[in-house]
Amino acid sequence: MMLDLSLEEQFMAGTTLEHCQDVPLKEGVPVPAPEKYVPPQNGRSFVTLPEPDFFPDVNVNFLETIELRTSVRQYQQDEPIPVKELSYLLWCTQGVKMALPNGGSMRNVPSAGARHALETYLFVQRVEGLKPGFYRFLPFDHALLPLTDLDKEAFLAAFPGRRMVEKSAVTFVWSAVRDRMTHRYGPRAYRYLFLDAGHVCENLYLAAQTVKTGVCAVGSFDDAALNQALALDGREEFAIYAATAGKPVR
Repeated sequence: MMLDLSLEEQFMAGTTLEHCQDVPLKEGVPVPAPEKYVPPQNGRSFVTLPEPDFFPDVNVNFLETIELRTSVRQYQQDEPIPVKELSYLLWCTQGVKMALPNGGSMRNVPSAGARHALETYLFVQRVEGLKPGFYRFLPFDHALLPLTDLDKEAFLAAFPGRRMVEKSAVTFVWSAVRDRMTHRYGPRAYRYLFLDAGHVCENLYLAAQTVKTGVCAVGSFDDAALNQALALDGREEFAIYAATAGKPVR
């Protein structure tokens, strides 16, 4: 009985390690797909991104990168992000280094059990080589899937601080596909989903710092409105974190 506990205490009590015992994995349930279903193109073309193998080497002072990392909320309105740079940021945040036979993958960020239960959505406004609009990142192909049936105004309205999103060159939204994580960890998976989102966003901050791009994490959004704007059901897949990016105002 947890009726006398606060919601926070119920969450912590309901997601302890002991709740990882009776999970779908041990019951023989098939491993969920490591990437969200990609529908037939129906005339749409995937956008192939510049390959990571061809990114130029960048000499980085790591300590300086850490010390200078900060949230940037104001962006140049006349300076777009090159598509090669967006490709680099996607590679650093969700790039797949190796697919694993158990349905997981090795990527450039850590994830509990290599489950990588996050999907990446992009609201693009100023990226050289890309039409403005919505996209989903396909990490196993290192490509973008255009999403032509989403509404810009509904998306912007989901953010109380919408001005920063409106002025960004690109806004990242990460969603969690819960069964990729609950399959192995049961209720405790919810802790890992939020931890994984933090890993991804911090990689975005650090990678962006090396190419002189500003980033600001966004945790303040109307969950139901953002899920609806991105055509997510809010239960099996739900928005978990976001970040704006663009060239900083000098």
